[in-house]
Amino acid sequence: MKRPLTFLIGLLSASLAVTPAAKTKSKTRATFAVERKADRLLLSEGQKPVAEYVWDDPQILRPYFANLHGPLGTKLTRNHPPIDGKDATDHSTMHPGIWLGFGDISSTDFWRNRGRIRHLQFLMPPTITEDRVTFTTQSELLTLEGKRLGEMANRYVLSRRPAGWRLVWEATFTATEKDLVFGDQEEMGFGARIASECTELKGGALLNSHGATSAKQTWGKPAAWCDYSGTKDGQRVGITLMPGPNNFRQSWWHNRDYGVFVANPFGREAMKQGTKSTVTVKKGDSLRLVFGAVLHEGKAYDPASEYKHFVESSQ
Repeated sequence: MKRPLTFLIGLLSASLAVTPAAKTKSKTRATFAVERKADRLLLSEGQKPVAEYVWDDPQILRPYFANLHGPLGTKLTRNHPPIDGKDATDHSTMHPGIWLGFGDISSTDFWRNRGRIRHLQFLMPPTITEDRVTFTTQSELLTLEGKRLGEMANRYVLSRRPAGWRLVWEATFTATEKDLVFGDQEEMGFGARIASECTELKGGALLNSHGATSAKQTWGKPAAWCDYSGTKDGQRVGITLMPGPNNFRQSWWHNRDYGVFVANPFGREAMKQGTKSTVTVKKGDSLRLVFGAVLHEGKAYDPASEYKHFVESSQ
């Protein structure tokens, strides 16, 4: 919790001049592409969609990824917005796909859209190489009344892995106005909503790094990673969420049989793992969090091996 956001902005801005897109090395493998709209980026690979990154939504007041697909084109997250009659429509403005949300930062609820994480600018516009897309944004944390609480820099890296795509979300919170205080709730951290066909209620499966299965057995427990998978369009597909090994502490898991799962390093009391916890970032200091998500297709997928690679690449 040491380096202020101004340091990070300078570092990232300097990198803009030295990060041109690399030339494609292979003519046989499709490359990533990014199309910018007024409110979002459309990420694709070849002619197939990969994800939408949304930074300006009148209902969901924080940045998020929606409609994420695997490399074969299977949509792995719940349709966003949910389709009535095909999807459960609960939490439609809280569970858009993959997100970073917090039910309590300095008494403001950014999970339930009672505060706003407002996009300010791209510190680094999308940089595309054969195997990855990288971009960085700057946002500010506001109460619903518009009071500024702090800043947030998000660095995103979407990369190619043998079993699918890996999305790494690095968030740096800086207390620019006064101390930032992260509270103790279930709804804090890095979350995903699996495709409706793959929920535990529809025959899908949850597995954590300790070998525990089901939402009931994994809820509230600490784990290095958690995988939610099922069968869709005849393919075994899923999503693995992985807290970064250098985060300030381990994550507990808020998992549900209807398809949501969340890596939560803040909710110690809420997750029934000890006394109430608050995490304070002193004015002028920063808190860095890193999370990864693997979007995978195929029976041969091994979440433990993917986590090992994630840890090695985080060093």
